[in-house]
Amino acid sequence: MSETSIKLDIIKKAIDDKLGYDTEIIDISEKTSFADYFVITGAGNVNQLQAIADNVEYEMDKAGFELKNPQAKKSSEWLLLDFGDVIVHIFEAAARKHYDLERLWKDSNN
Repeated sequence: MSETSIKLDIIKKAIDDKLGYDTEIIDISEKTSFADYFVITGAGNVNQLQAIADNVEYEMDKAGFELKNPQAKKSSEWLLLDFGDVIVHIFEAAARKHYDLERLWKDSNN
């Protein structure tokens, strides 16, 4: 199992443990040089959004994976966690619909 696969498994479980919803993993490796995957998930409110982010960061740190952008966790509607080849986006519902990253990245080759 590759290091990236391990990261994705840890992130997905950490999100599931805090009831993140509609989680998608998008392979962006052929579209950009700054990461290989986006993990996008939803949160019902700002408290859940923060709980998901804290749990992902905790579980990744426990496994030895460093968060590259610890100061980026400031927004109340969208949090981004950068683990190098995997970037996690945690959205409240309205922000997720507004930014629609899934469509942007899935359709970027069309």
